[in-house]
Amino acid sequence: MRIDILTLFPDMFQGPFSESIIKRAVEQGSVEIVLHDIRDYSRDKHKQVDDYPFGGGAGMVMQIEPIAAVIEQLKSERSYDEIMYMSPDGQRLNQGIVNQLSLKDNMIILCGHYKGVDQRIRDHYITREISIGDYVLTGGELAAAVVVDSLVRLIPGVISDETSALSDSFQDNLLAPPVYTRPAEFNGWRVPDILLSGHQAKIDQWREDQALARTKKLRPDLLDEGEGEKG
Repeated sequence: MRIDILTLFPDMFQGPFSESIIKRAVEQGSVEIVLHDIRDYSRDKHKQVDDYPFGGGAGMVMQIEPIAAVIEQLKSERSYDEIMYMSPDGQRLNQGIVNQLSLKDNMIILCGHYKGVDQRIRDHYITREISIGDYVLTGGELAAAVVVDSLVRLIPGVISDETSALSDSFQDNLLAPPVYTRPAEFNGWRVPDILLSGHQAKIDQWREDQALARTKKLRPDLLDEGEGEKG
């Protein structure tokens, strides 16, 4: 998988992408992440990439020319399955979308800033708009990092125990069951006896029951969504 990220602030990705699972995925060749500074594609001598909005109003808008230039260059080098724009207007990210994206080969993620990008970019280049929640961030960089982290961990071979990802929250529209580790007793708080029984079938059933109960209590909307998908 190759992910090209278009941004005004490439240094913002150094922390998230230089640690843990993403770092390991890059080092082992499971994913290639390439950062592109949109300012490098500006023809302005001061590398300006924003301008006032037509019709007036507060704030600045990212210009069409430098963004189009980098997208066109990348498209001339390879084909892309998705060209995504991080936007509060977009489809809210969920595990189903992440599962889909993890199967792609090449994608571009555009990070907006200021009041957003010229609408013509969204109309003519963007194939999917993604939001990580109903709130506004300063820019799309943190949201893009969330998307990359969520999908890279699903690439085969990235997580040493691949079955672990299959039991994550939101797979099958259920929250994950509670988990415990040693010691079996701490401050008088005991791990449920069933988990110490060694009876795997009963443990699996307990986990399934706990996942369902937790979802009903904390996120009943997920169960409604699951019924809607089946229907």
